Amino acid sequence: MLLWLIIGCEIGFWLFLFLGLFVRYILGSPKTGKVVLLCVPLLDLTLLLATAIDLHNGAVAEFAHGLAAVYLGFTVVYGPEVIKWLDRLAAQRFNNTERVVDVERYGWDHALYEWRQWLKAVLAGVISSFLLYAAILYVGNSVRTAQLSEWLSYIFWVLLIWLACWPLWHTVFPKKQAKL
Repeated sequence: MLLWLIIGCEIGFWLFLFLGLFVRYILGSPKTGKVVLLCVPLLDLTLLLATAIDLHNGAVAEFAHGLAAVYLGFTVVYGPEVIKWLDRLAAQRFNNTERVVDVERYGWDHALYEWRQWLKAVLAGVISSFLLYAAILYVGNSVRTAQLSEWLSYIFWVLLIWLACWPLWHTVFPKKQAKL
């Protein structure tokens, strides 16, 4: 059931996001659109509470409980960035604001961009790990929370692979501009 709630929260994120932008730009009600966009964190709160209640009621932590913590960590870090990005695109499209063209990055500039993205992922990993540890302490039974402990190593390995494949790679082998 928790897995379906995670899927529902992701769908809800996009529904609230597009509904908020629709109200803001198509219907011309920026304040109401902002209120709709502010409902997005309520989805995260719902998932957090549902996970805590499930564990409190004696559930043995499973894959979905760990995924919920990771989902929450990453939505806290990357969610606002996605909302700002789509809000900017909607403003350009529907308010005829000046288009901001993303500049293609090369060399050290691109490597710095990759480092910043990785540091955001580390922050998301720290938040996710905090939630996992909090759940482990909350339940207080290592047998029931074994799956949550495994997620801690998953986060570590994903961040390590990300570090090697993007920021370190682009630092050692800078991205070069294509020759025309």
